Amino acid sequence: MPLRVAVVGVGNIGNIHAKVYHEHPDAELVAVCDIVKEKADAAAERFGARPFYSVQEMLASGIAIDAASMCTRGVENGGDHYTPTMELLRAGIAVLGEKPISNNLEEAQEMVALAKAKGLRYGINLNHRFTPAALMAREWVDQGKLGEINIINMTMWINNPNETSPWFHIRALHPHSLDVMRYFAGDVEKVQAFFKKGKGRKIWSNVQVNLLFRNGIIGHLTGSYDAGGSYGLERLEVVGSEARFVLLDACEHLTFYPRSSQETVTYDYVGGMMGFNETFGSRIDRWIRQNLDGVVPEEIDASGEDALKVQTIIEAIITSWETDSVVCV
Repeated sequence: MPLRVAVVGVGNIGNIHAKVYHEHPDAELVAVCDIVKEKADAAAERFGARPFYSVQEMLASGIAIDAASMCTRGVENGGDHYTPTMELLRAGIAVLGEKPISNNLEEAQEMVALAKAKGLRYGINLNHRFTPAALMAREWVDQGKLGEINIINMTMWINNPNETSPWFHIRALHPHSLDVMRYFAGDVEKVQAFFKKGKGRKIWSNVQVNLLFRNGIIGHLTGSYDAGGSYGLERLEVVGSEARFVLLDACEHLTFYPRSSQETVTYDYVGGMMGFNETFGSRIDRWIRQNLDGVVPEEIDASGEDALKVQTIIEAIITSWETDSVVCV
């Protein structure tokens, strides 16, 4: 039996989720929901789903839903997640939320706590860790090919003129980068951050962060909304005692550099994944599979708890800049 799915919030990202579910052989998109009637109706017609204009209306209809994607936006792209997510969780429905889990740490904590209390699967679309290239690199780490990891560096920037919030850049973009860093290096213990407003900017659109991980790994994050040209740029470097790897643009190029040899190996477009937009399919496929397989909530990849840890790091980064200090996470 396919996973019966609803998508709440059918703007650009919501339509991407809906399309993935609609085309997936093991999922059935049964409902779409948006407070803007025209958006819900258009998505319903496009994907052959039933339209709703509030979560309450959708739940009251009696339609059978196993899981839902939460693709609302709001302030800093996370301000509207809380209320509909809580409504779905209270109704016993598993939720895959868009990032950030929330721009409000207390609300994020409440969502994670409710999912845990009700024994529900709760994941977040931290899709950069789900690329075939990232999975290959993780296998190298797990197999000990890098030796003892010492350093992790991440650069992520795009050209984004958004000026809606002083902290929009760090809260909306860097759940991705920090999740990838945690994926390879574990939990963060301390941060030290420096921000800069770009030319003509009102918001903190550039950031540099030093990170100390609990296992002793040291790391650095560079982020910007004032760079990247027409395309985003993502560069991850993980350096170990025996080798290092560099992963470019989430999925496009992965290079292994052994410490004792000049013979490098580069893999281009691992698994046939050609660009960032394809990462939605790989992440949502994993979500579908884990739900159909009955995975216990604690084993959900890129869980709500993972996203909460990332958001906690982000708030520590902001505090570091505001207090001119190293902050414990």
